[in-house]
Amino acid sequence: MPTRKTIPHKSGVYFITFTCYKWLCLIEKAKAYDTVYKWFDYLKSRGHYINGYVIMPNHIHLLVSFTETNQSINTIIGNGKRFMAYELIKRLLLAREFNLLNELASKVKTKSRLNKKLHVVWENSFDWKECRSIDFAIQKLDYIHKNPCSKRWELCNHPDDYMHSSACYYKTGKQGICQLTNILEMEDISLSQTLSG
Repeated sequence: MPTRKTIPHKSGVYFITFTCYKWLCLIEKAKAYDTVYKWFDYLKSRGHYINGYVIMPNHIHLLVSFTETNQSINTIIGNGKRFMAYELIKRLLLAREFNLLNELASKVKTKSRLNKKLHVVWENSFDWKECRSIDFAIQKLDYIHKNPCSKRWELCNHPDDYMHSSACYYKTGKQGICQLTNILEMEDISLSQTLSG
């Protein structure tokens, strides 16, 4: 899946954002928060580090440290989006969200349909920023954690009250649904190790 700009490195700390098609609340409608956590677990199983996140009803913000692998970071993100898309569609079918599914199917371009794509789930591209300093990474974490409290969402009053976020971990040190590696620990971890992948 394309990005607006290709990530030129095979390792590093990145702030990643991707969004459901037309900002539709597909994660919430499909009750698929656990699917995102499964993808996080997969990333960790491949030697990458989840440093922070928020899973919103229609988008994901992620601070992740990628160790060097044989795959490009773009491919890793694209494969993750694909994995989650299949599960979201499966759950929307089970929930009998036929009007929504028809809308998502009608937006598939002819070329993609020839490649057996049946539904559009995510916006085609994703946004990323490389975090070259701890200060910049902490700035992005602050943005991530405040997202559910924003006027647009008002999902909670305090960042650490939102369940699908790393805010509580950074406030209390207590691990939540997703086991995290504190961004401050990343200064002591080499990301240049090569893993088979």
